[in-house]
Amino acid sequence: MFPISDYKKATTIEEALALMAEDPGLRPIAGGTDILIKLHKGKPGYDRLVDIHDVAALSGIRLNDSGDIVIGPGTVFNQVIANELIQTHLPVLATALATIGGPQVRNMGTIGGNLCNGVPSADSAPALLVFNATVTLRSHTGVRQLLVADFFKGPGEVDLAPGELLTAITIPAADHRDHFGHYIKYAMRDAMDIATIGCAAAVAIEGDRLGDLRLAFGVAAPVPIRCPAAEAAAKGRPLDGELAERVAAAVLSDVRPRDSWRAAKDFRLQIIGELARRALRHAVMNAGGRLPCDRP
Repeated sequence: MFPISDYKKATTIEEALALMAEDPGLRPIAGGTDILIKLHKGKPGYDRLVDIHDVAALSGIRLNDSGDIVIGPGTVFNQVIANELIQTHLPVLATALATIGGPQVRNMGTIGGNLCNGVPSADSAPALLVFNATVTLRSHTGVRQLLVADFFKGPGEVDLAPGELLTAITIPAADHRDHFGHYIKYAMRDAMDIATIGCAAAVAIEGDRLGDLRLAFGVAAPVPIRCPAAEAAAKGRPLDGELAERVAAAVLSDVRPRDSWRAAKDFRLQIIGELARRALRHAVMNAGGRLPCDRP
C-alpha cells in the first residue's frame, strides 16, 4: 500500500489547474515511475496527488505551422522513441530516451516527469538542451515559458511553482533544422542504471568546417548543463584531427562534477572528456562529415 492521503483525478488541463489552484499542495502524477518510489520510501510531500494520466491534451507530438516540434509532457518514453517526427528530426532524443530503465519503465514513464523530477541524471535533459528546447508552464492565473536550461534550479529542484503544470515541451524549428546529434550514456551497468555521465552533442557543418557545436552533459554539475567554453572552442574550426581534442580540453572548464559513492570526481572528469570526443565524432558522422582518426 502507498501512503496516499488525498487523490483527485483530472481529465482536462483546465480541470487539473482548477484543482491545483484550490489546493496548491496537490502534486501531479502521470506515469508515476518516480513519485511512487518516493511514496514507497515515505518521502514527505508526495502523498497528495492529482492524477493527470488521462489528460489527452498533455500527450502526443506535433509539428506546428512554424516548424517547431511540440511534445506533450504526458507522452510516455516509448511513444516518443517510436514517433516518426522524432525519428526524422530529433533521433538523438530517441536515442537518449531508449537508455532509460527497462521496457516497463519506458512504457509508463513520461518525458515531462523525467524533467520535473529535476535529477541531474535525467537522460532527456542533455538531448533537449542541445536543441534549445523550452517548457510551457501553466497555472490558473497565467502561462510562462522557460528554456529547459533555466528550468533546472538544483538537484531535484525545478522552477515549477505550486499550482503550476508543465503543459508542453517545444523544440524551435531553427534549432533542430540542419543540426545532427548524438547521445552517449555512461553507466556502471549496460542496462537499467542511471547515468554516471550523460552527453549529447549537436552539430551543423559548413563545408569542411564545424559551423556550430552544442554540447550538454548530465551529472557533470548539480544540474544538466550546456558547455559554452567547449562550444566556442569548436565553432568555425576545420574538421581536422585537432578538433575533438580541443573540445575535450575546453569542456573541463565547463563542468563541475563531484565525488559520490557512484564515481569519483577525477573519474567523472576523465569520462566527460572522452564522451565529448566520442559524441562530437558521432554527431559529425551523422551530419555527413568525418573527423580523422575516428574511434568507436
